[in-house]
Amino acid sequence: MSDAGRRVVITGMGALTALGTDVESTWNAVLEGRSGVRQIRQFESDAFPINIGSEVDLDELEIDAVDDSLRRFVTRSVKLGAWATAEAWQQARLDEESYDPWRTGLIVGASNFPVIEEDEYAWPVEALNFDRYKDQYLAICEDMPELLAQREIGMVSALLAAPYPIKGPCLTVQSACASATQAIGEAYQLIRNGCADAMVAGGADSMLSAVCVTGFTLLTVASTYRGDPAKACRPFDRKRDGLVLGEGAGIVVLEPLDDARERGAEILAEVVGYGSSGDGYRFTDSHPDARGPIRCMRAALDDARLQPEDVDYINAHGTATPQNDRTETFGLKQVFGEQAYEIPVSSTKSQLGHLLCASGGVELLATVQALRTGIVPPTINLENPDPDCDLDYVPNIPREGCDLEVALSNSFGFGGQNGTLIVRRWDDELGAAA
Repeated sequence: MSDAGRRVVITGMGALTALGTDVESTWNAVLEGRSGVRQIRQFESDAFPINIGSEVDLDELEIDAVDDSLRRFVTRSVKLGAWATAEAWQQARLDEESYDPWRTGLIVGASNFPVIEEDEYAWPVEALNFDRYKDQYLAICEDMPELLAQREIGMVSALLAAPYPIKGPCLTVQSACASATQAIGEAYQLIRNGCADAMVAGGADSMLSAVCVTGFTLLTVASTYRGDPAKACRPFDRKRDGLVLGEGAGIVVLEPLDDARERGAEILAEVVGYGSSGDGYRFTDSHPDARGPIRCMRAALDDARLQPEDVDYINAHGTATPQNDRTETFGLKQVFGEQAYEIPVSSTKSQLGHLLCASGGVELLATVQALRTGIVPPTINLENPDPDCDLDYVPNIPREGCDLEVALSNSFGFGGQNGTLIVRRWDDELGAAA
């Protein structure tokens, strides 16, 4: 258990998903039970064995949060993150009068794939012979030098921070599906420990290009469902057959409680615990005994100085792969014991798909919204209960009128990289007593 430091609160949230262009519209769509999954339109996907995903209509948006001089370095991940960051920043009302820019930072979980598809420039794949292809490589890089920068994940945090008075810690986290959760957790620790006074944190990712879809097809972890795309992602269902790829961004602004109160900021929730672990079992799976997830959740509870019975809601990692859902269910039972059967659990991936490096950011926003509204979001498409996944997964329709004070959000990534965040509902009475 870590020493208590400064209390850390959320004062801004921003989102861009296939279901909405901000937090409110995304949340409302989740409560309506809608799915953002459809056929992918970023490339000619008809012939692909996997051709569905949770895709954002970026062409319909005017994203102006990146300086014109930097636009050629901007990938879809950056565009998604820029939009969500602008919403979170505006809600938090941060500026140079509020905080020292040198103590204001940004940590984002992201991957960064070029806007230009490789096949447009005929990247050679049949051999790796530099002498044979050096003229072609040189011509491409001279013609499109931004492609090199677009492949650098560090550019994501740099580009997202550029329009703002952010001169402090600026980092990109790449820990697969746990990236956004770990980014927020690390930002939380920086503020709590007095190393920063305000942090923008979350995740932004897009892996719906032809190259990325091909990669996930070869990994055999993606759903091959051929019916209604909205029915494809089925976490905890006996007939689930894999994750559904998505894209999006979820960003929060964190600051110390005392500073937020002093400047009259609206406090949305308090971050009270963070746990992180790595089990390194296999590239696409956690250990079947859930060793990493168990350690991660227990570490977050210890950090928050809470007991398992204090948790009122869990936003599961819930990818809809046969192994992950079974393992997460087992891990929840190990951590929460008999109480696991009493806690509502849901997977918003059933509606939003797997946003990969961004998933933990968007899912934390849903978790905060659940605390603020007393409504537990549903796990849609849960029609055939799996006897190995026998917890209260809130099937198909939201659960209203819940008294939720503490909630936990899980992210368990490829390679056994795990992150858990715990947040507490904010109101003046609870905040003063906590």
